[in-house]
Amino acid sequence: MKGVQFLVAFVVLALASSLASASDPSPLQDFCVAIEDYKNAVFVNGKFCKDPKHATPNDFFFSGLNIPRNTSNPVGSTVTPVNVDQIPGLNTLGVSLVRIDYAPYGQNAPHTHPRASEILFVQEGTLYVGFVTSNPDNKLFTKVLNKGDVFVFPIGLIHFQFNIGKYDAVAFAGLSSQNPGVITIANAVFGSDPAINPDFLARAFQLDVDVVKSLQEKFWWDSN
Repeated sequence: MKGVQFLVAFVVLALASSLASASDPSPLQDFCVAIEDYKNAVFVNGKFCKDPKHATPNDFFFSGLNIPRNTSNPVGSTVTPVNVDQIPGLNTLGVSLVRIDYAPYGQNAPHTHPRASEILFVQEGTLYVGFVTSNPDNKLFTKVLNKGDVFVFPIGLIHFQFNIGKYDAVAFAGLSSQNPGVITIANAVFGSDPAINPDFLARAFQLDVDVVKSLQEKFWWDSN
């Protein structure tokens, strides 16, 4: 009898332990609608996998990140991503890279990466960077970065970069996801499709509704 009780207790503890340590994997896209028929499926937490026997060196290669990008746009910056869409071999590896070019006084507008932390390295120029913590503190952390400096943006937090120099700036950033995603705050709020009710936004931002409508009519440039 004691042996049976011990066995039952062991099984219960084992189940409790497995349940305590189990969790859903982090999503690699905004949503994944369950589907019974796999023939009509599109993604499996990112991408289907190629047979390893058919992999080639080009599956793990990207060229051209040394080339400056055109920053002649309303925000004065351009982001060049190197994620799983550019390097298929990044699938499931949990890392990606971007190059960011800034015109003088250009900015990478406030945005967030819902699936990744970011570590930024300044190759050329001087950047004013920062991030804001979550509610209720909303504390701002900022720093002026020069050539060779590094700064970290924690996952999911709103952050930005601003070229405060008179010359072009270049930065590279590593992100902790093969597909980190990006939500540019102004674009998402005032440039959504369809538009969010302006009366709602006017109250949420404590603005005149005509100001909100004016903001919604603008063309919101996405440098990412």
